[in-house]
Parts: sequence; structure tokens; C-alpha cells
Amino acid sequence: MQKVLRQIGCFVAVGCTAAATHWAIAVAGIGRLHLAPALANLIGWSIALLISFSGHYMLTFRSPKKSLLPAFGRFFLVSAGGFTANELAFVVLLQTTGLPYQHLLAAILVAVAILTFVLSRSWAFRHTP
Repeated sequence: MQKVLRQIGCFVAVGCTAAATHWAIAVAGIGRLHLAPALANLIGWSIALLISFSGHYMLTFRSPKKSLLPAFGRFFLVSAGGFTANELAFVVLLQTTGLPYQHLLAAILVAVAILTFVLSRSWAFRHTP
């Protein structure tokens, strides 16, 4: 149980750093660079992916038995799936609600983070024999 609690703590710290980066880049892209929201969101996710993988590989799910490339491939699939859900929800909710894009994106990032933890722990960073 202590290992899971440590992983959750590290996951939250790394995830908050990556999510804040994602959010800040997307919001700046939309607000300052006048990028389309979907494009700004993609750019933010791409940069956050590198931060997230690095932190989770070295801190959250560290193990001497883990290989870098298989872990990155699996994490990329988890993250890309999460981003797909994120992007679809973001675009649909932008068009169907009157909520500000900053609030929508923040809520979506939290929801996707929960799913990402479960899939990362059980599959992306599992120990490979």
C-alpha cells in the first residue's frame, strides 16, 4: 500500500507539472498567438507528453527492470488515447457550452489524469520480464 501511495504522490506532482505546462501553452497559444484551440491544445499536449513520460519513468514508476523504449511506446499510446478523449471533449464542449475554454480544459485534464494513472500503473510502466 505504501508503494501505491508513493506512486500516487509522484504521479500527482509529475502530472500537475505536465498538466500546468499543457494548459499554459494551450491558453497562451489561443489567447496570445490566436491559434485555433485544437491546434494550441495539440502543441500543449506534445510538450507535456515529454515532461510526463520523463517524470513518470524516472520517479513515479521507476524500476531497474523497465526498458525505456517499450515503456515510452506504451505510455505514448496511453497518452495519445487520453489526448484523443481530451481533444474530442474540448472541441465538443467548446461548441455546445458557454463555458470559458480555460475552465473546460482544466476540468478535462483532471478527468483524463485519473484514467492515465490507472493505465500507466497497470500497463504502460509495468515491469517487463
